[in-house]
Amino acid sequence: MTQPSVILATASYDHTIRFWEAKSGRCYRTIQYPDSQVNRLEITPDKRYLAAAGNPHIRLFDINSSSPQPVMSYDSHTNNVMAVGFQCDGKWMYSGSEDGTVKIWDLRAPGCQREYESRGAVNTVVLHPNQTELISGDQNGNIRVWDLTANSCSCELVPEVDTAVRYLTVMWDGSLVVAANNHGTCYVWRLLRGNQTMTNFEPLHKLQAHNGYILKCLLSPEFCEPHSVITVNISFRYLATASSDHTVKIWNVDGFTLEKTLIGHQRWVWDCVFSVDGAYLITASSDTTAKLWSMTSGEEIKTYQGHHKATVCCALHDGAEPSPS
Repeated sequence: MTQPSVILATASYDHTIRFWEAKSGRCYRTIQYPDSQVNRLEITPDKRYLAAAGNPHIRLFDINSSSPQPVMSYDSHTNNVMAVGFQCDGKWMYSGSEDGTVKIWDLRAPGCQREYESRGAVNTVVLHPNQTELISGDQNGNIRVWDLTANSCSCELVPEVDTAVRYLTVMWDGSLVVAANNHGTCYVWRLLRGNQTMTNFEPLHKLQAHNGYILKCLLSPEFCEPHSVITVNISFRYLATASSDHTVKIWNVDGFTLEKTLIGHQRWVWDCVFSVDGAYLITASSDTTAKLWSMTSGEEIKTYQGHHKATVCCALHDGAEPSPS
């Protein structure tokens, strides 16, 4: 089974994972996932595998196969796995769970290599671009930095007491981190390097983005260029916030002004992901659909229909093909 150059997948409360042709909107593969709901999807950097974070396991599926069976299962979490991601070379995977732990996994082995105790249900984990620090956010409102070199927690902060940190995102160059919470607020910090190469948080901005919950926040990727006839050597940097108010808002990181509001979903918007050049955004919603949006116009381009219940997560990889090793 040959893979398309754009890998787009969604998962739903209907216990299926679907793969879509991004341009036509056609679903070309459906994987049944009867064991639990899927909380998060992530594609490996080499486009070979799709990780599905469920309850309490993580399953890895071969993107190039038509087999409905996972190629590997990672099973040491004891509750919902809410976060999953990969180191930039795809050598290892990280995860965060409502069992209060952050774990690191070698993709070639079924066991967990490292475990960090957060003491609160973990909602979100992000890998710093330096590939040596994980940042986690939990239900109790704690943000923690896990230094993978020292194998310890190097920094802790609480932006808002007893307010769950719903999602974290880090700028591609490691300069900013944004935390979104259940009160519709985004906290923005500059990330500064201390003497001991420890990351320090310098408060930069507090953004009241939505009246409802923010379910996902995401900073745009490195190659996010303004789409105009004139070539400008300035990359535009955006923050997307997806909310229970049925909208996604696009903020300019320079001043955190509202650029666009993406209106079209009928229910909560759970997830969003940028294309590699920042020109498009995919969203997933409780209205059962996923949508493709133009970042230039803010208009809806395509709707992906096929799930029968809430579509709660999406994954997109439209980057360069992996180089042959």
